[in-house]
Amino acid sequence: MFSALGYPIVHSNVVIFFLTVIQFYSWVVLARVILTWFPNIPRDNPIVEFIHQITDPVLVPLRQMLPPMGPVDFSPLVLLIGLHVLRMMVASMSAGV
Repeated sequence: MFSALGYPIVHSNVVIFFLTVIQFYSWVVLARVILTWFPNIPRDNPIVEFIHQITDPVLVPLRQMLPPMGPVDFSPLVLLIGLHVLRMMVASMSAGV
């Protein structure tokens, strides 16, 4: 069986798991953006360190690919848009989700 976009229909529990992981990662990226508004929070805080450790592997290459836009970093926005597109693609793989 295939979805309307031509993807094979996947068991909904697997789809729900991936959608949950994508949503969690989106929230972590958003938390990283919010952390930039509070420069007094030390970088060695365990929560801040965790957020940087799991977002840097994706954000650093994105930063290198994007042209410099002055002091504004658009890499989190590009990542969030990409995660949203990925989420829509994964959701379309299941007829029930």
